[in-house]
Amino acid sequence: MPSTVEVVVGVVGRPHGLRGEIAIDLRTDEPERRFAAGQVVRSEDGRMSLTVESARDHSGRLLVTFTELPDRSAVEAVRGMRLVVDVDSAETPSDTAEFYDRQLVGLRVLDAAGTDVGHVGAVIHLPAQDTLEVVTDGGSRLVPFVLDLVPDVDLEGGFVRLADVPGLLADEDE
Repeated sequence: MPSTVEVVVGVVGRPHGLRGEIAIDLRTDEPERRFAAGQVVRSEDGRMSLTVESARDHSGRLLVTFTELPDRSAVEAVRGMRLVVDVDSAETPSDTAEFYDRQLVGLRVLDAAGTDVGHVGAVIHLPAQDTLEVVTDGGSRLVPFVLDLVPDVDLEGGFVRLADVPGLLADEDE
């Protein structure tokens, strides 16, 4: 039996209208897959399972209705709830240039010369771009996860390589 990992796919946002539609704050690059009609997501604490009844794009936001949340007041009661699904641990994104957070967290971080400088502690999703939290002996540093700064991700080798950019991991007061 394949092993699975729990992945956060969204956060319940504001209700939209009176019939139970919810704006979902996405945490997945595959909303059409994770929020397809009939899919089941659950609360992160495991207390509630929700069946997707419908999903649609509305002005750049994903609006979802769940069978178990029939109206606005039911949605208000779960606002802020993190939604998770179990995925096969071997599953990878269809685009080879994309990565799941779980694939990156824990990888060694090498500088341009190949020196081990730390590890990826977290992936932070910001409006402009994703950012890697690089944990070093001197603390944590944030590095934008863009090709110019992180040109090499080697999952099999267990590392990401940073570009040769002066001050990328330096303290602000250095």
